[in-house]
Amino acid sequence: MISHQAARQTGRLGQGAANWTAARNQRYLAQSRPLSTTLWARPRPLAQARAGGLSDAPTPQGKGPASGLLRFVYRTATWLGTTVLVVGAGVVAFFLYDASTYRSHPSIADISVSALAINPRVGGPKNLPILECHLDDDETEEKRRRQDKPHLVILGGGWGGVALLKEIDPESYRITVISPTNYFLFTPMLPSATVGTLSLRSLVEPIRRIVHDAGGHFLLGRAEDVDFSTRLVEVAQQDSQGREQRFYVPYDKLVVAVGSVTNPHGVKGLEHCNVLKGINDAREIRNKVIHNLELACLPTTPDDERRRLLSFVVCGGGPTGVEFAAELFDLLNEDLIELFPRLLRNEISVHLIQSRDHLLNTYDETLSRYAEDRFARDQVQVLTNSRVQEVRPDSILFTQKRDDGGIVTKELPMGFCLWSTGVSQNEFCRRLAAKLGDAQKNRHALETDTHLRLSGTPLGDVYAIGDCATVQNNVADHVASFVRTLAWRRGGRSAASPPPEDLRLHFSEWRSVAEQVRRRFPQAAAHLRRLDKLFEEYDRDRSGTLELGELRELLREIDSKLTSLPATAQRAHQQGQYLARKFNKLARAAPGLEAKAVVDGDVDDAVYRPFQYKHLGSLAYIGNSAVFDFGPGRGLAGGLWAVYAWRSIYFAQSVTFRTRVMMAMDWARRSLFGRDLMSF
Repeated sequence: MISHQAARQTGRLGQGAANWTAARNQRYLAQSRPLSTTLWARPRPLAQARAGGLSDAPTPQGKGPASGLLRFVYRTATWLGTTVLVVGAGVVAFFLYDASTYRSHPSIADISVSALAINPRVGGPKNLPILECHLDDDETEEKRRRQDKPHLVILGGGWGGVALLKEIDPESYRITVISPTNYFLFTPMLPSATVGTLSLRSLVEPIRRIVHDAGGHFLLGRAEDVDFSTRLVEVAQQDSQGREQRFYVPYDKLVVAVGSVTNPHGVKGLEHCNVLKGINDAREIRNKVIHNLELACLPTTPDDERRRLLSFVVCGGGPTGVEFAAELFDLLNEDLIELFPRLLRNEISVHLIQSRDHLLNTYDETLSRYAEDRFARDQVQVLTNSRVQEVRPDSILFTQKRDDGGIVTKELPMGFCLWSTGVSQNEFCRRLAAKLGDAQKNRHALETDTHLRLSGTPLGDVYAIGDCATVQNNVADHVASFVRTLAWRRGGRSAASPPPEDLRLHFSEWRSVAEQVRRRFPQAAAHLRRLDKLFEEYDRDRSGTLELGELRELLREIDSKLTSLPATAQRAHQQGQYLARKFNKLARAAPGLEAKAVVDGDVDDAVYRPFQYKHLGSLAYIGNSAVFDFGPGRGLAGGLWAVYAWRSIYFAQSVTFRTRVMMAMDWARRSLFGRDLMSF
């Protein structure tokens, strides 16, 4: 037996061993996991780990480079697995959505159709069918409710018409869009489509989709004439047998946005040139360029014929001509040398003929110089101060002004020619201008007032926007009305006020007239900033007053400084938005105007302000570089960063998400596989 003393000694020994073991374990833990361990090595709560998408298993621990590499591999694999799961779930979700878009059973139901939609009544000046009801007017309660709304007819599906459709209140009007094409074309990127940088379908959007969102109707047809007295638009279209059919479309408000055509400038032989206005033009140009390249590779093509085929000429130094020349150079420099014999690259020549002394003459001079220097580096021949006299099947005859003022005539062989020299009226606009007589004096576009109402038509009935129209800058013609209003106020709003011819305006009264001018002609505001200097300059007799003749001379000087608004997509877009907002406000004000029996007069001016164009800047692509003109002295130019900025701006301006996605895919395809060099 063990004595009691021995037992107590044995217990003390066991307790000491236990204490020694515990101390050893603490030293081991302190060595393997110091208190200053990094944050990522600390254990996280289970809920936090699951919220972060990581596994519940602990991260491998250890010391040295091997353990650090192991932890990096572990975390990389974890995140990679999570990414694969998310992408896989997205792919599965897409296919589930795609499967839901198919319909295996036809949706057929009884539909109520108006008898007038199937058999329209005949009438009007030419005794034609009148479209008073559409086939789908009775399909839904919403469409039936719109039948009593004012009928808004839009001629054209371009920038102005689409901007109007996207801003208009669908509940305020019954809308009908008439256009010879059933798509909207993103025109600023057309030069890129001519060389395969962008596909043609990336630049178009079905117009019916845009019209549907506005609750309207679309008619594929061509406007031929307008009868303003009966408010009827004459529309023509060919039937399935190729026979032309004509009918009338009545309107309460009509918006003319039919665009323009290329200005021929009286040059002969333009049938041998290509123009760039529509999607078919881009397709023809692309086919012509590729066809010339293929013909130049044939063994039966002589050297002089090869050089002629590879001579590309652009007539016009504006944004369209400059961008096409730049895109053409990119095609030849980046894709041609990879897929065609290198001999072709040495014999290709690109020429740009400009009638002014600089390219991009509406841009800042420094930007024009930058573009010219860029083209000189890229061996694109720029022929300034040159005017085309005649275009022949295989050459171009033009005159060039020399430095000494002399004129020399030259002939340039060509295999392809693009004519891009401004815009002019189409046949429909010329017909309207002739019908309106003296109210239309401009030979290049329809004249409108500052409310975009077509001059010579009843107020509030017909508007014109976009390339087909120009806003009148005739401030001096309204001087009598300005002075008459002032005289009426001076006479206490009585008939005893003095005649305008006898008025002499003091400075305070001149300020009142200037305020009227700013309100009616917003574009003139920039030239009416220093009223004191203008008053002093045109007070010829130093009498301290302005007579009627002096005031008229002052306003004529302002007229001379006002320039026509640019025929750009930006201007058409702003005009479309302006009309939509004004129409929305007119619709809201209509009940009040009817209650007060206000049916005549200048309702537009009473309800909404005149149109004011705000120039947001001009862009131009010049071959792996771009220029930005934001006004006098405010311009930018650069290389690839500017190209990406240029693309980003147009990407944001694209009207739908669909076209944005397709444009991004085309740019990615160009970088991965090159441009599309097939002809169709």
